[in-house]
Amino acid sequence: MIIIDISELFDTNAKLQDINIYINKTLQKAGEGNDVVLTGPGPVWLYLKLAHALHGRVRKLIYRSPVTGDVVIFDHSPF
Repeated sequence: MIIIDISELFDTNAKLQDINIYINKTLQKAGEGNDVVLTGPGPVWLYLKLAHALHGRVRKLIYRSPVTGDVVIFDHSPF
């Protein structure tokens, strides 16, 4: 399982103009066919863009929050 804290992708505030940088960093960390957890403080638009970018590349995507716990966004595992 690969855990990606999205707050590590940007300095103080995430900027929409840097979205391609954030996506490339995330794809590099996630690899191909892995189970991935997105967590950490960040804007909702960034979570949505990263989830969209990871779809079709990772097997399972989970959102993790202290409030909600783990929430499966998608799971393409055949098992």
